Amino acid sequence: MDAVPRRILHLDMDAFYASVEQRDDPSLRGKPVAVGGDPKGRGVVAAASYEARKFGVRSAIPMARAVRLCPHLAIVRPDFKRYSAVSKQILDLYRAVTPLVEPLSLDEAYLDVTENAWNEPLGVNVARRLKKDVHEATSLTVSAGVAPNKFLAKIASGWKKPDGLTVIAPVRVERFLEKLPVDALWGVGPKTAEKLLALGCVRLVDVRRIPADALRRAVGSWADSLVRLARGEDDRPVVPNRRAKSCSTEDTFAEDLADPAAMRAWVESMARHDAAWLNRRGLFARTVVLKVRYGDFTTVTRSDTRRPTRDADELADRAVALLGRTEAATRPVRLLGVGVHGLMTPEEMARAAPPDPQLPLLAED
Repeated sequence: MDAVPRRILHLDMDAFYASVEQRDDPSLRGKPVAVGGDPKGRGVVAAASYEARKFGVRSAIPMARAVRLCPHLAIVRPDFKRYSAVSKQILDLYRAVTPLVEPLSLDEAYLDVTENAWNEPLGVNVARRLKKDVHEATSLTVSAGVAPNKFLAKIASGWKKPDGLTVIAPVRVERFLEKLPVDALWGVGPKTAEKLLALGCVRLVDVRRIPADALRRAVGSWADSLVRLARGEDDRPVVPNRRAKSCSTEDTFAEDLADPAAMRAWVESMARHDAAWLNRRGLFARTVVLKVRYGDFTTVTRSDTRRPTRDADELADRAVALLGRTEAATRPVRLLGVGVHGLMTPEEMARAAPPDPQLPLLAED
């Protein structure tokens, strides 16, 4: 007997940080808004409203450039504590429907609603009700993708933003895949798309006919996964939160970053976000981990282990120092991430034997 196709939702809040700011400050509604740092310094855009995007303002670009693109841009400093509170409110709505909720960030999550509290057999109806519940509770909109797996659901959620709802039924998977250009796939940026186009891959499905050796030369170890995704195959389960052993923040940029100052600002912001997470949970971290993915998809990590801390300044300084141990200053970067590991409670710290003061602190790759 054939297995019942899974019903997976990907729910993605629309311009989340900027939308929260517009909701809470009526003077910002209908205006181009960017959440981020000072344009006179190393500020970077963390989020842009849809009004700002019409001028080319996007996340991860330097704020100074954003102001040049849109001189009347309203700039708001981020308030992650407020965004986290709204995110928790939204995740509570999701978890009332299914325990299988996998948050990816403050503003997006996967849900497996194959079985759900509403006994609703159609994923589209679950998505429709959740969109309504989120809007009634927060006055914010969320875009939804409904599909048999994570990969397709994520693509679907971005298909008709903002406030979209796109369904890819199992019988429509192949038809949907045939419509997609090769760069519609998450992770395929301009440089990778150029390599694939050189192999004759105009559409995503064209990847299937490329000889394996040629594809590996173009995209490296990602080749096998790329072929599976081009077939619409993705068996990853939705994994709900377990007891936290680490916290990490990362972003894939729409355009590769080339400005070292912007990279440093972005890494510092991520480290401070992780520090806020530690403080909310009363935890301390021993290890800071930096993740860098270059434009050619080569990925490196660097780590630094010291005495436990949750001090935002210290964690930010350590993360930025790790960036200096990569080639980010000379190579375009498509993804940056900062994580904190080796988490300890105050009680665990009290029980732990104090380190020998004569031993050096170790930094390891």
